Amino acid sequence: MPAVSICTDPFVPAARAMATVYGFGGYQFVTMPHPLASLDEQQIQARARDLLPDVLRVLGAES
Repeated sequence: MPAVSICTDPFVPAARAMATVYGFGGYQFVTMPHPLASLDEQQIQARARDLLPDVLRVLGAES
């Protein structure tokens, strides 16, 4: 099943390191601004809409 990893900015170094350790140094993931936990539902939905083009790109299904 196709999937895309999404992480907030502070976790990018850890995501890259984990990808490298597991042999996927070129692994593509999508990043978003931190924080996420303090956002309300509408703000989260807006972020999701903003990320959609990047998610589609990683999936190879650009619109």
